[in-house]
Amino acid sequence: MDPTLLTLVSLGALIALILVGVPIGVSLGAVSLAGLWLLFDSWDIARGTAGSVAFSMLREYTFGTIPLFIIMGNFIAASGAARDLYTMTNRGLRRIPARLAVATVIGNTIFAAISGVSVAAAATFSRIAYPQMRRYNYDRPMALGVIAGSAMLGMLIPPSILLIFWGVLTEISIGKLFMAGILPGLMVAALFILYLVITALRHPEKAPYHVGTGMESVAAAPLTWPVILSGGLILGLVFLVIGGIWGGLFTPTEAAGIGALGALLIALLKGVTWRGILDSIISAGVTTAPIMFLLLMAGLYSRFLVTGGSLDLLTEWIVSAGFGPVSLLIAMTLVWLAMGTLLDSSSIILLTVPIFAPIAHSFGYDPLVFAIYGILIIEAGLLTPPFGILVFVVKGSVPENVPLSEVFRGAIPYWLLICLAGVILMLVPGIVTYLPNNM
Repeated sequence: MDPTLLTLVSLGALIALILVGVPIGVSLGAVSLAGLWLLFDSWDIARGTAGSVAFSMLREYTFGTIPLFIIMGNFIAASGAARDLYTMTNRGLRRIPARLAVATVIGNTIFAAISGVSVAAAATFSRIAYPQMRRYNYDRPMALGVIAGSAMLGMLIPPSILLIFWGVLTEISIGKLFMAGILPGLMVAALFILYLVITALRHPEKAPYHVGTGMESVAAAPLTWPVILSGGLILGLVFLVIGGIWGGLFTPTEAAGIGALGALLIALLKGVTWRGILDSIISAGVTTAPIMFLLLMAGLYSRFLVTGGSLDLLTEWIVSAGFGPVSLLIAMTLVWLAMGTLLDSSSIILLTVPIFAPIAHSFGYDPLVFAIYGILIIEAGLLTPPFGILVFVVKGSVPENVPLSEVFRGAIPYWLLICLAGVILMLVPGIVTYLPNNM
């Protein structure tokens, strides 16, 4: 079959399958197998290619990072240490306007470096931070928005599952991707905090508790030694895992194993029962299995695109259409933002990265910079209606019934700040490349 026609038909079939509700993994696998069958006119070759891709991908040690980092996050979530982390952070910000909201951002930033999953952070801090902010009369959209907005840091700050996805699909070093995400993640957190402080100073009614209101002693949660120890252990585990990768002491897979062991010890110290430990491990398996299947199908989809020459055809078409590097990036950004209204982040990466990444590289974009930029823009989809998975998680996790519109309204400033951060990264790529280049 003509490769050009096959490329168009396969993309159309993939979109059609997704629109009618077929799961992403099944859609990718079906289109890839059918495409290889038509390309080679042999079912045996198509089937053999699928087996070869699965075998070669599962042999990679990189895949071991996924279940281990998920287990690490599950152990910490089960231990309740996130609450201690929030209490410690909140108490340390006694003189900062909007300190409860700022503590939520900082707590999410640290928790992201443990869990790597935004949904877990959103659910956890919805139960911990939201009641405290409402207790002191924070504006409800502001309280909801800061939880949803800061939770997405879990997709950028290592050990991010999305960064692992990107590395597996593009064969970029997972360790370099992890290091590339640290400074941008901290920059986004800083932008969030700056926005919150300015908002609290300009509109004190939205965050009424700060120094000078007479409520300091009431809001200050007691800071006991167990709380300090628990929060300190989390910080120590973060520095051990990320610092070990950066310093070359161990690979990302080894770091994941050490992190999981450290999280297990913290959970046991916090009194988690063996039944709770077993439930955390089983939950990690339930989460990991569909992720592995999705990655395998995405790998097969990528092999089909390369084998059939689809990527070369698309690149030639883009060049002939007059696209330059900037207009290409804008077009990709619009596609990501549009897809974010309908699909979750993992699905967007699996569908677009095998196509977008090689084309972007051919136009001269640094692989690491493009990866972090892509993660940022795709993250914006986590807050974009009508899908906005973090918005729905926050709504379902807070201990009161809140209108969905209020969560979306509160998340709008963070959506804009994420897009601003993406522009900054493209203008100052050194923010991304500094740590990877100094590993």
